[in-house]
Amino acid sequence: MSLRISVIVPVYNEEATILRILREVRKQSVDGVEFEVVVIDDGSRDQTGALLDANPDLYDRLIKQSTNGGKGKAVQAGLRVATGQYILFQDADLEYSPSHYAVLLFPVLHFGAQVVMGSRFLAAQFSRVQFFWHKLGNTAVTFIFNALFNTTFTDIYTCYLLYRRDLLDPEELASYGWEQHAEILCRVVPRAKVIYEVPVSYQGRDYDEGKKIMAHHALGVVLTIFRCRFFK
Repeated sequence: MSLRISVIVPVYNEEATILRILREVRKQSVDGVEFEVVVIDDGSRDQTGALLDANPDLYDRLIKQSTNGGKGKAVQAGLRVATGQYILFQDADLEYSPSHYAVLLFPVLHFGAQVVMGSRFLAAQFSRVQFFWHKLGNTAVTFIFNALFNTTFTDIYTCYLLYRRDLLDPEELASYGWEQHAEILCRVVPRAKVIYEVPVSYQGRDYDEGKKIMAHHALGVVLTIFRCRFFK
Protein backbone atom coordinates (compact mmCIF):
# COMPACT_ATOMS: atom_id res chain seq x y z
CA MET A 1 0.00 0.00 0.00
CA SER A 2 1.41 3.40 -1.00
CA LEU A 3 2.13 6.15 1.46
CA ARG A 4 -0.04 9.13 0.53
CA ILE A 5 1.44 12.63 0.87
CA SER A 6 -0.84 15.66 0.64
CA VAL A 7 1.12 18.54 -0.88
CA ILE A 8 -0.50 21.81 0.22
CA VAL A 9 0.12 24.66 -2.24
CA PRO A 10 -1.29 28.06 -1.16
CA VAL A 11 -1.30 30.55 -4.04
CA TYR A 12 -1.77 34.30 -4.29
CA ASN A 13 -0.94 36.25 -7.45
CA GLU A 14 1.67 33.79 -8.73
CA GLU A 15 0.81 33.80 -12.44
CA ALA A 16 4.51 33.86 -13.37
CA THR A 17 5.39 30.66 -11.48
CA ILE A 18 2.30 28.61 -10.67
CA LEU A 19 2.32 26.31 -13.71
CA ARG A 20 6.04 25.70 -13.52
CA ILE A 21 5.95 24.77 -9.83
CA LEU A 22 2.96 22.46 -10.26
CA ARG A 23 4.64 20.74 -13.21
CA GLU A 24 7.69 20.21 -11.04
CA VAL A 25 5.51 18.72 -8.28
CA ARG A 26 3.83 16.38 -10.77
CA LYS A 27 7.23 15.15 -11.99
CA GLN A 28 8.24 13.83 -8.58
CA SER A 29 8.35 10.08 -8.15
CA VAL A 30 9.31 8.25 -4.97
CA ASP A 31 8.95 4.47 -4.65
CA GLY A 32 6.07 3.54 -2.38
CA VAL A 33 4.68 7.10 -2.33
CA GLU A 34 1.77 8.82 -4.06
CA PHE A 35 1.25 12.58 -4.00
CA GLU A 36 -2.07 14.35 -3.58
CA VAL A 37 -1.71 17.94 -4.78
CA VAL A 38 -4.06 20.41 -3.08
CA VAL A 39 -3.96 23.96 -4.47
CA ILE A 40 -5.64 26.86 -2.70
CA ASP A 41 -6.09 30.03 -4.75
CA ASP A 42 -6.37 32.69 -2.08
CA GLY A 43 -8.37 35.26 -4.06
CA SER A 44 -5.69 35.96 -6.67
CA ARG A 45 -6.35 39.07 -8.75
CA ASP A 46 -4.02 38.27 -11.62
CA GLN A 47 -4.26 35.35 -14.09
CA THR A 48 -3.44 32.66 -11.50
CA GLY A 49 -7.04 31.44 -11.29
CA ALA A 50 -7.47 31.24 -15.07
CA LEU A 51 -4.22 29.31 -15.43
CA LEU A 52 -5.33 26.83 -12.78
CA ASP A 53 -8.72 26.37 -14.42
CA ALA A 54 -7.03 25.64 -17.74
CA ASN A 55 -4.66 23.03 -16.29
CA PRO A 56 -6.67 20.69 -14.02
CA ASP A 57 -4.23 17.84 -14.68
CA LEU A 58 -1.65 19.58 -12.49
CA TYR A 59 -3.53 19.10 -9.21
CA ASP A 60 -5.99 16.76 -7.46
CA ARG A 61 -7.97 19.35 -5.51
CA LEU A 62 -8.48 23.06 -6.18
CA ILE A 63 -9.98 25.35 -3.58
CA LYS A 64 -10.86 28.88 -4.63
CA GLN A 65 -11.18 31.49 -1.90
CA SER A 66 -13.49 34.33 -2.96
CA THR A 67 -11.34 36.91 -1.18
CA ASN A 68 -7.73 37.09 -0.06
CA GLY A 69 -7.68 35.86 3.52
CA GLY A 70 -3.92 35.44 3.85
CA LYS A 71 -1.65 32.44 3.63
CA GLY A 72 -2.79 31.05 6.97
CA LYS A 73 -6.44 30.86 5.94
CA ALA A 74 -5.44 29.22 2.66
CA VAL A 75 -3.31 26.65 4.45
CA GLN A 76 -6.12 25.80 6.86
CA ALA A 77 -8.55 25.35 3.96
CA GLY A 78 -6.13 22.95 2.32
CA LEU A 79 -5.56 20.99 5.52
CA ARG A 80 -9.30 20.47 5.91
CA VAL A 81 -9.57 18.55 2.64
CA ALA A 82 -6.22 16.73 2.69
CA THR A 83 -6.45 12.95 2.79
CA GLY A 84 -2.81 11.86 2.95
CA GLN A 85 -1.11 10.25 5.91
CA TYR A 86 1.42 13.08 5.76
CA ILE A 87 1.23 16.81 5.01
CA LEU A 88 3.92 18.61 3.02
CA PHE A 89 3.88 22.35 2.34
CA GLN A 90 4.99 23.75 -1.03
CA ASP A 91 5.20 27.47 -1.77
CA ALA A 92 3.94 28.49 -5.19
CA ASP A 93 7.05 30.47 -6.08
CA LEU A 94 10.33 28.90 -7.19
CA GLU A 95 12.33 29.39 -3.99
CA TYR A 96 12.13 25.71 -3.04
CA SER A 97 12.39 22.88 -5.56
CA PRO A 98 10.10 19.82 -5.35
CA SER A 99 13.16 17.80 -6.37
CA HIS A 100 13.83 17.64 -2.60
CA TYR A 101 10.78 15.47 -1.95
CA ALA A 102 12.80 12.25 -2.03
CA VAL A 103 15.24 13.65 0.54
CA LEU A 104 12.41 14.85 2.79
CA LEU A 105 10.70 11.47 2.62
CA PHE A 106 13.81 9.38 3.25
CA PRO A 107 13.56 9.63 7.08
CA VAL A 108 9.86 8.75 6.88
CA LEU A 109 10.36 5.68 4.71
CA HIS A 110 13.50 4.39 6.44
CA PHE A 111 13.32 5.63 10.04
CA GLY A 112 9.61 6.13 10.71
CA ALA A 113 9.95 9.91 11.08
CA GLN A 114 6.75 11.71 12.03
CA VAL A 115 8.11 15.21 11.43
CA VAL A 116 10.78 16.24 8.92
CA MET A 117 12.07 19.78 8.44
CA GLY A 118 14.05 21.00 5.47
CA SER A 119 17.01 23.21 6.37
CA ARG A 120 18.75 25.76 4.19
CA PHE A 121 21.68 25.81 6.62
CA LEU A 122 22.38 22.09 6.97
CA ALA A 123 24.99 21.48 4.24
CA ALA A 124 22.67 22.53 1.43
CA GLN A 125 24.10 22.12 -2.06
CA PHE A 126 23.45 25.79 -2.77
CA SER A 127 21.63 28.75 -1.25
CA ARG A 128 21.10 32.17 -2.78
CA VAL A 129 22.59 34.97 -0.68
CA GLN A 130 19.73 36.98 0.79
CA PHE A 131 19.11 39.57 3.48
CA PHE A 132 21.15 39.82 6.69
CA TRP A 133 18.18 40.81 8.86
CA HIS A 134 16.11 37.88 7.59
CA LYS A 135 18.93 35.50 8.49
CA LEU A 136 19.35 37.12 11.90
CA GLY A 137 15.61 36.92 12.57
CA ASN A 138 15.46 33.29 11.52
CA THR A 139 18.46 32.45 13.69
CA ALA A 140 16.80 34.15 16.66
CA VAL A 141 13.42 32.44 16.31
CA THR A 142 15.11 29.07 15.72
CA PHE A 143 17.17 29.53 18.89
CA ILE A 144 14.08 30.46 20.92
CA PHE A 145 12.12 27.50 19.57
CA ASN A 146 14.96 25.08 20.32
CA ALA A 147 15.37 26.42 23.85
CA LEU A 148 11.67 26.17 24.65
CA PHE A 149 10.99 22.81 22.98
CA ASN A 150 14.36 21.12 23.63
CA THR A 151 15.16 20.54 19.96
CA THR A 152 18.18 21.12 17.71
CA PHE A 153 16.70 22.54 14.50
CA THR A 154 18.92 24.78 12.39
CA ASP A 155 16.19 26.47 10.33
CA ILE A 156 12.57 26.45 11.52
CA TYR A 157 11.32 29.01 9.01
CA THR A 158 11.78 27.07 5.84
CA CYS A 159 8.90 26.22 3.51
CA TYR A 160 9.47 22.49 3.74
CA LEU A 161 7.70 21.06 6.76
CA LEU A 162 6.52 17.46 6.46
CA TYR A 163 4.47 15.93 9.26
CA ARG A 164 2.05 13.10 9.94
CA ARG A 165 -1.44 14.46 9.42
CA ASP A 166 -2.91 12.94 12.59
CA LEU A 167 -0.56 15.07 14.70
CA LEU A 168 -2.65 18.18 14.05
CA ASP A 169 -6.33 19.02 13.75
CA PRO A 170 -6.52 22.10 11.47
CA GLU A 171 -9.31 23.47 13.66
CA GLU A 172 -6.74 23.92 16.45
CA LEU A 173 -4.97 26.65 14.50
CA ALA A 174 -5.49 30.15 15.84
CA SER A 175 -2.89 31.96 13.70
CA TYR A 176 -3.44 33.04 10.11
CA GLY A 177 -0.44 35.24 9.35
CA TRP A 178 3.21 34.35 8.83
CA GLU A 179 3.30 33.09 12.42
CA GLN A 180 1.06 30.14 11.55
CA HIS A 181 4.05 28.09 10.44
CA ALA A 182 5.49 28.45 13.95
CA GLU A 183 2.17 27.45 15.51
CA ILE A 184 2.00 24.28 13.41
CA LEU A 185 5.55 23.37 14.41
CA CYS A 186 4.83 24.14 18.08
CA ARG A 187 1.90 21.72 18.01
CA VAL A 188 3.32 18.80 16.01
CA VAL A 189 6.82 18.63 17.50
CA PRO A 190 5.75 17.82 21.11
CA ARG A 191 3.40 15.12 19.76
CA ALA A 192 6.01 13.44 17.58
CA LYS A 193 8.52 10.86 18.78
CA VAL A 194 10.76 10.70 15.70
CA ILE A 195 11.87 14.02 14.21
CA TYR A 196 14.44 14.64 11.49
CA GLU A 197 15.97 17.55 9.62
CA VAL A 198 17.39 17.30 6.09
CA PRO A 199 19.29 19.76 3.87
CA VAL A 200 17.41 21.61 1.11
CA SER A 201 18.68 24.14 -1.39
CA TYR A 202 17.18 27.60 -1.66
CA GLN A 203 16.69 29.96 -4.58
CA GLY A 204 15.32 32.98 -2.73
CA ARG A 205 13.51 35.90 -4.34
CA ASP A 206 14.01 39.63 -3.89
CA TYR A 207 11.05 41.88 -3.10
CA ASP A 208 10.86 43.08 -6.67
CA GLU A 209 10.55 39.40 -7.66
CA GLY A 210 7.54 38.91 -5.41
CA LYS A 211 8.96 38.08 -1.97
CA LYS A 212 6.37 38.90 0.69
CA ILE A 213 7.76 38.10 4.16
CA MET A 214 9.40 41.00 6.02
CA ALA A 215 11.93 41.04 8.88
CA HIS A 216 9.38 42.54 11.30
CA HIS A 217 7.21 39.42 10.99
CA ALA A 218 9.69 37.75 13.36
CA LEU A 219 8.00 39.48 16.33
CA GLY A 220 4.69 37.72 15.69
CA VAL A 221 6.53 34.44 15.28
CA VAL A 222 8.27 34.81 18.65
CA LEU A 223 5.03 35.72 20.43
CA THR A 224 3.32 32.69 18.88
CA ILE A 225 6.09 30.35 20.03
CA PHE A 226 5.78 31.64 23.61
CA ARG A 227 1.98 31.45 23.51
CA CYS A 228 1.97 27.87 22.26
CA ARG A 229 4.66 26.77 24.72
CA PHE A 230 3.20 28.28 27.86
CA PHE A 231 -0.48 28.84 27.19
CA LYS A 232 -1.24 26.03 24.71
